[in-house]
Amino acid sequence: MPALLLALLAAVTAVTAAAAPAQAAGYRYWSFWDLTDGAWTYANQGPSIARPGDGDVQGFRFAVSENSQDAAKPRGLHDFAAICGATDARDGTKRVALVVDFGTRADATGGETPPAPRTACARVAEDATSAEALASVAEPLRYDSNALLCAIDGYPRTGCGEQVSGDTPETSAGTDATSGDIDATSGDAATPAAPADADSGGPSAGVYAGIAAVALLAAAAVWQSRRRR
Repeated sequence: MPALLLALLAAVTAVTAAAAPAQAAGYRYWSFWDLTDGAWTYANQGPSIARPGDGDVQGFRFAVSENSQDAAKPRGLHDFAAICGATDARDGTKRVALVVDFGTRADATGGETPPAPRTACARVAEDATSAEALASVAEPLRYDSNALLCAIDGYPRTGCGEQVSGDTPETSAGTDATSGDIDATSGDAATPAAPADADSGGPSAGVYAGIAAVALLAAAAVWQSRRRR
């Protein structure tokens, strides 16, 4: 292939790469999980609504994620027997195994060092919610004015579901299969809504880059054809 055509292809590649959309922004928050058949599943109710049964395992994970589909799961292998095996059953109460994963330094707020992940067996009243079970073993909890869960055992010290720019260094969401703020009142394990795309009404930069690429390649082909005559 002629040197000029190679140069044009290189230019097209550079333009297209430069025009690629920036990585979507994420949110820093605690997510809420249920352990089902040995696998973590994103909870479909908030912890103040969910009422686990005796023998259930639930998890909380702090991380930066875009939404519930890419939310970071609590790390490690866990089961009820390992966490609550030494806690006897009692009439009028239930045992809930809890996994609290404070996340990684990459996801930490303001340079904080996250505590090591830990587990606890909460013995609570039979009608207790997941939030009540968590409060019995991991105080202090911190909520914002909208009753969103912001901190477990005082971590993090500040912040609550804040947006993190797309050019933030690698987070745990990219390294293991990971939440939004946990709504303590609505019943949903909610992810903060992403802002609307201000440019959604028109063509993206990638479209213009593609048009330019086609034009450059067409011009190169015409030039090459004339040169061979």
